[in-house]
Parts: sequence; C-alpha cells; structure tokens
Amino acid sequence: MKSLAVSGLALTLVLATQPALAEIPVLQAAPSQTQAPPREWIDKTTGHHIVRISDEAGSSSNYFNVNSYTPDGKWMAYSSPSGIMALDLKTFTSKLVVPGRVSLMFVGRKTGAIYYTTAAVATQGHDAAPRDADPRRGPRVIMSFDINSGKSTKIADLDPGYMVATINADETLFAGARETERPADGPRAALGGPNGGGMKDPAQEVLPDGRKATYAEGREIQINRRLMQKIPMEIFTIDIKTGAKKTITASTDWLNHLQFSPTDPGLLLYCHEGNWHIVDRMWLVRVDRPDTPKLVHKRTMNMEIAGHEWWSHDGGTVWYDLQTPRGEDFWVAGYEVATGKRTWYHLDRNWWGVHFNSSPDGSVFSSDGGDPEMAAHAPDGKYIYLLKPHMIPDVAGIHAANSADLIQAGAFEAEKLVDLNPHNYRSEPNASFTPDGKWLVFRSNMWGPGHVYAVEINKAK
Repeated sequence: MKSLAVSGLALTLVLATQPALAEIPVLQAAPSQTQAPPREWIDKTTGHHIVRISDEAGSSSNYFNVNSYTPDGKWMAYSSPSGIMALDLKTFTSKLVVPGRVSLMFVGRKTGAIYYTTAAVATQGHDAAPRDADPRRGPRVIMSFDINSGKSTKIADLDPGYMVATINADETLFAGARETERPADGPRAALGGPNGGGMKDPAQEVLPDGRKATYAEGREIQINRRLMQKIPMEIFTIDIKTGAKKTITASTDWLNHLQFSPTDPGLLLYCHEGNWHIVDRMWLVRVDRPDTPKLVHKRTMNMEIAGHEWWSHDGGTVWYDLQTPRGEDFWVAGYEVATGKRTWYHLDRNWWGVHFNSSPDGSVFSSDGGDPEMAAHAPDGKYIYLLKPHMIPDVAGIHAANSADLIQAGAFEAEKLVDLNPHNYRSEPNASFTPDGKWLVFRSNMWGPGHVYAVEINKAK
C-alpha cells in the first residue's frame, strides 16, 4: 500500500491510492496478538474490508448517538491519548487538531465546529469516562475548534456541577442535566456501594442469594442503587450567545441521555435513567416554550424494556431498542414525532446489539452486537451487523379498517460485517454510519488495545 508522510500523529493510510483488494490480507482478529493491529484487512469471517483509523492505542470514537461529522461530510472527530483527532473522510488520513487533556463533546451540525471541554472526562456514554474522574468538580471551559481556520475559540464557562450533553441544530443552545442537590456520599459512591469508596467493578457485586453477579448483573445492581437515591435533578439549557441558563424540567428522576433533534432547534429528547424494566425511559420536551414532557414509549408488560434511543438523521423519528419482554423478543422500534405513528422491526436474538443506529438516508440499520452475558444472551452475537428492513404486508392485500392506527410491523435481514468474537464488550463498539453511508465507524479492542476502525458496508469483490 502506498503511504503519505505527514507530520505529528497523522495516519499513513491514503485510500485514494488504495491497491486492488486482492493485495489486502485476509485476516481474523486474535486477542493474543501483541503487535500493532493491521492497518487494513479483509475479515476472514465476513469478507468485508476493515480499516484501522487511529494510530494511538487508547483512541476512541464518540458514543453512538453523538454527532461526530461535519455537515459537509468531509471530517470526523475522534479522541486519542494525545488529544482530539480530525479524520479526512475522503483520504482516511487523521491529524491532531486539539492537543492535550481535552474532552471531545460533539461536532456542530450547522458550522461543523468541534466542541470540547478543558476537562479530561467524557460527556456521553457510561464507559467513556475514567473511573476516578468526577466531572462535577472544578470549573471548566467549553471551546470550539474550526477546522478551516485551525483556531480554537472559547464558547462558555461551566460552573462546577454543570455537564453539557448536547447542542441544538442551529448551535444556539447547549443542554445538560445536573444534580440540584447532592447527597453526602454522591452517586459515584453509590455505584461503589453503600459505604462509598468510588466506582466498583460491577463483576464484584453480589446477588441477593449470595452468588457472585456477572458484569451485566452487577451493572443492574449499581444502576438500581443510584436510581433509588432519588437525587433532585434538572435539565437546563445555556444560551450560547448570552450564557443565560434556563431550567427546562426538574424532578427526582435520574435525568440522562440528552439529545437535541438534528433538525428542530427547540426539540429535546432525554431519558429517565435506571433499570429499563422499572422506568418509563424516553421523553420529548420543547425548550423554546413552556412545555410538559411527553412520554415516547409506555411499557405494557412486566420486564418490557425500551431504550438506547437515537434520532433519525432527518429528525422525524425517534428509534430505540425494544424487548417484549427483556431477553426474549427483540425489536428496533420507531416513533414518528409529527404523527405519533409507530414502526417495529423484528430481529433475531443473535442480531441484537448494545446500540443500534441508522444510515443517513434511513434505508438500513446497524447493530454492534453483544456478548452472552448481555440482555439478549445471544449465543453467537459478537458481530457488527448491517440490518436491512422490510415491512410485513397485509395478507392478500386485505387491510384492517384501523390498520393505519396500528403499529406497522416489519423485520430485519442481517449481514455480518465484522467478527467481534475477540472483542471485550466492557468497551462498547458504538457504531455510526459515515455521512456517505458507505462505512460504519466503531471502536474495538479486538486486537488488544482500543482503536477506532471502519468497515466498508459493500463487500469486497
């Protein structure tokens, strides 16, 4: 493969000079390997072309529902131990744009600015922040980096206790959730146990009958421990121009997973965090006028769960993981915001993923798989999948009188893209489609250290 010498930490891969696919090795990831992962290979199991994007071990792409792409489709931002990297999506070369201990937040959908804070903690995803980091402590600054000018600009000061999770479509508002009262032990101490002591490995938790919990069960115990604290919280916005703060809604529910609509600057999606089978999770609220939050999905059976929600790229639909009940029957469900119409796509247990996602044009979906301990208990689920939807037609074209008012049911066909059997799912892959819909970007430890990768959706020929 030809390469291009570039300064700093830029990658040497240049897809514009890509050789014939026959020259790319056919490999299977092996967890015992200690050398640097290959730059690119054809997955032996799936036949798909995979590229390693990152140079540095410990690099990471954003959480699955956080925008990382500039609106012109030219750049993607991701994190590395040296700072924030910008990936040229045409050549697949990366460059270090913001060095140092900074925390990547998101990319603006209007300007393409890369937003970050001066604190070295992540703002999205439960597996992203260092275990000893507490983002509530100390003042921080939100900055933005302009790729065209190469300059950073201070955007806002963040007082202790404030965490910004999302930016709206026209980049006029930040939104976040915060504790308005904090118990003496704090939620991180609660995650570690009733006597405090900070974060605890979930696999060290014990079940009520005295048996040692699995990692997944331990997380449920810790999440429930935090939920039962009923800490007063609020969702707030910050006017980016004036710095004015506004409370949108407040409660003792655990408020989390905030996502502004990608197209409507005043519409915010958020969740009531907790054990999914005991909370009504997903809510919509307008922030541009007084509004009562609206529940997106109401559970109707015991152990039904719905969550890991995300927006369609056109802002028209909220999609989410639905199980009826948990671990038995699997769907990707959609709620159309304008009409309230619902679409459910059925999928096999092995195709379930920790996170799903949808392509920019909405024609296909992805799943990043899961290990046997997780909700689906999939015996063969450690893959990144491409999910192709189709609707279930009415028999003989005969329609029920109220068919338009019912859930529209469909199903997926799945194609394996990446064999993740060597991957440890304590770090979640968090796959996202590139703006052209041709690649899925994900993070993985399948070769040992964490790196950022991309898999080409069309199979190598």
